[in-house]
Amino acid sequence: MTDLGRGERRRRRNARPAHLAAFLGLSALLLASAACSSGAPATSTATASVQSQATGPTPDAAAPTLSSSGPSATTAGAPPSPSASSQPPPAPTPPSAPPSAAPKPSPTAYPNPSALVARYAGKIATTLPGSQKRVALTFDGGADARGAERIVATLRAAGVPASFFVTGKFAQANPALVATLASIGPVGNHTWDHPHLPTLSPSATQSQLDRARAQIIAVGGGSGMPFFRFPFGESNPATLSAVNAAGYVAVGWTVDSLGWQGTSGGQTVAKVADRVVAAQRPGEIVLMHLGGHPTDKSTLDADALPQIISRLKASGYTFVTLDALGS
Repeated sequence: MTDLGRGERRRRRNARPAHLAAFLGLSALLLASAACSSGAPATSTATASVQSQATGPTPDAAAPTLSSSGPSATTAGAPPSPSASSQPPPAPTPPSAPPSAAPKPSPTAYPNPSALVARYAGKIATTLPGSQKRVALTFDGGADARGAERIVATLRAAGVPASFFVTGKFAQANPALVATLASIGPVGNHTWDHPHLPTLSPSATQSQLDRARAQIIAVGGGSGMPFFRFPFGESNPATLSAVNAAGYVAVGWTVDSLGWQGTSGGQTVAKVADRVVAAQRPGEIVLMHLGGHPTDKSTLDADALPQIISRLKASGYTFVTLDALGS
């Protein structure tokens, strides 16, 4: 064998370990990769055997880093620790109770009737207290309601409040009207059928008050309290005491327009307006009527009301309801 042949064989023998090492190193890499993908520990027996035989570096067998959206683990193959997203959701907070609706005020004309009644016990109020230039327009309803629609329209157009006294029979005959009046100002008690109260017994007087109030309430006119007006303006100590004991303040007037007398009684629109305006004074209480004259059918109070309002306003007066009796 030539020297060249012997050298070639020697080179090939020497190259075998290197080839074996390279083959074993590649096998180790494949095994390590399989261990990582299967979640098995990186230092498997096969890998350890390869490491003991191979002279090259061992691949890193650490578990792959997981995204923040999934579970994390410090050891490959270990059960993942629960993240915040895998925790059970917190118990829902029960909804708070809705705020209760504000209670509606009771249909009373004056916020403290008992105090007002005590203040005017044994008296008939004919003016409002104080020195302010203010006027209380009041309208009685005991017969027909011929002028009422125009009175309501005038008051609303002028933005003027007023107070009213109606009998139970009037409320019974004009339920919608009485409810409308209550939207403008307090509706007071004027007895059931406009009798001469001093001629009645105490029980009959009480019945007049109770029946009228019940009817006012029934038609939506408010409580019918605490204001009361005597029919014909007739009273005596006994009836006044009975009215006060029933929870009412007796209200009279500073001036009577006399519109109720009608044209047949010598009245005119100009006379009615002049009479009311001439009586102007701080706290004036004006008496007028919702109806018309029974025979001549005139409605002088309704006709005169626009100029009464405009002339009193021109004199610097404002308009209030009888609630001002408590001021």
